[in-house]
Amino acid sequence: MKFQLFSQVALREDIPEFNLIKGSIGTIVECYSASEQQENGYSLEGLIHQDTVEVSESQIEEIAASIASVHTAI
Repeated sequence: MKFQLFSQVALREDIPEFNLIKGSIGTIVECYSASEQQENGYSLEGLIHQDTVEVSESQIEEIAASIASVHTAI
């Protein structure tokens, strides 16, 4: 698994079904290992009040990486 439990991550893309936008920050509360043909999955808290959002590993990134890309773009 690429990300540790309870680490904060940012969304790499919008998730329209939940009205979430790229850059939104959540905390990993559950990790789901996948087979070699599938991506690992994660449950995030903090994006929707009193609920979790399930995402694949490619949909999230470390906070430091997302902050660095914002500073690079400026």
